[in-house]
Amino acid sequence: MFTDEVVDSVSIQSLWRKSQQSSQESRGCQTRVVHSAEAEAQTVSATISCTQTEPQYQATQQLFPNHDKLEPPGLKDFLQRVEDTVIRELVKNAKSHAFDGFQVNWEDHSQLVSCLHCLQHPSAHERGLHVTSVSWSCTGSVIVCAYGRIDDGDWSTEGSCVCTWNLDRRALNPKQADLVIDVPTAVTALCCHPNQPALIAGGLYSGEVVIWDTSRTQDPVLVQTGMSVDSHREPVYQVAWVPMQKKGEFGVLSASSGGRVLIWTVDSDQGRLVLNSAYALVRQQVPHSSSSSFKARGSSTVGVTSLALSPWDSDTFLVGSEGGLLLRCSFSSQTPAAATSEGQSVTLRAPAVFSFRPRSGPVHSIHFSPFHRNLFVSAGTDGLAHLHSLLQANPLLSLRVSDSYVFQVQWSPTRPLVFAAATGQGEVQIFDLGRRSLRPAATIQQGDQGQAATCLAFNCQNPHLLAVGKTDGTVGVWQLSADLTEQSPRESAQLEQIANQVAE
Repeated sequence: MFTDEVVDSVSIQSLWRKSQQSSQESRGCQTRVVHSAEAEAQTVSATISCTQTEPQYQATQQLFPNHDKLEPPGLKDFLQRVEDTVIRELVKNAKSHAFDGFQVNWEDHSQLVSCLHCLQHPSAHERGLHVTSVSWSCTGSVIVCAYGRIDDGDWSTEGSCVCTWNLDRRALNPKQADLVIDVPTAVTALCCHPNQPALIAGGLYSGEVVIWDTSRTQDPVLVQTGMSVDSHREPVYQVAWVPMQKKGEFGVLSASSGGRVLIWTVDSDQGRLVLNSAYALVRQQVPHSSSSSFKARGSSTVGVTSLALSPWDSDTFLVGSEGGLLLRCSFSSQTPAAATSEGQSVTLRAPAVFSFRPRSGPVHSIHFSPFHRNLFVSAGTDGLAHLHSLLQANPLLSLRVSDSYVFQVQWSPTRPLVFAAATGQGEVQIFDLGRRSLRPAATIQQGDQGQAATCLAFNCQNPHLLAVGKTDGTVGVWQLSADLTEQSPRESAQLEQIANQVAE
């Protein structure tokens, strides 16, 4: 009896385990089926979404059963009739180059120029000093201007100054310069160092050349030439920084109305500028191609009024003279100059190698194109801007800028076909050679028209800025629109075409 009860108990436990296993298997099977059913349901849903357009199309047909009959009468015949003509015009337009280089400008640039600042040093204004030169620092944030007089025919001992403004300062005061450097005589030329923002080279009416260091607040004069046998005897009308043979070292080039072009280097031990190279321009040594039409006026010296360094060839520079001569010169010339050295420590050399067609009056300004190695622009008392090639004696193009003098011309640093010219009538004319009209693309005018615009300078770091100095002692900082600063796709090709022209 006991045995039977045990057997029955074992049988009951076995049956219970089997029922539990069966239940587990059933739950596992149900889970898989549910999972599979969900996957299939997602696929079916995606398939249905792809066919959602069918009911809409059918609904459209139901709403507009006569849709094909909505076309205006004769439209089909008209389209068939003009099809060949339209296709011919489309093919013609596809082959046309009329709009090559055209870019849609969605912004309103009706105002090409706008004045940001009008800077003025009160003391210079009270004394009636003129702005004779402006230059941007290598960082593009500081504008430096020199004061003097452009109408002094006689020797002057009147003092002047050099002023700087940092346009990035929040507390910029247009009527108060950040730094004022007093100078015992008029400053006639100015040029900021290409790498060191604190260094400024200047040329004086007395013939001296000076380097100022604006980081020296007590005495900003770093070095100067003084009145030695090597220095100029006449006003210095141009200064520029030139790279020397030693990498990273710069010298200062100066040119004066006495016909001398001198290169100075800094002697740190002696604390002064030392003459490195010297060139003299003498009428008898001007190349014969143009000297026959040039008549000297009582002197054999070619008084230098303007000078430009080639950014493409370190050996080439251009010189403009008081008598209208325009000369291409070479630093490597070894021809002795036909002029007395007057005890100079360096032998004078004659640099002129080619003459362009002379002008009727002084050449006030020359500037090389930064986009083509053979092109440059010049201007002077004839009121014209002349576009030249280094390879031809006659200008490629002459543009009427003003009925008065043109004091300075300069190419845009970003637009190959754009240059600006400062005039004696107080205006700055901006020309765009890419336009069909040779009239100015924009005109800058501020204040009294009787005050001449004596100098200008594009900002190479911020090409939207242009500084203009005037005889009323003010320096205007103007903002240029994108039309005057952004290069178009075919602009370089157009400049190349101009350079390849044959002068008349």
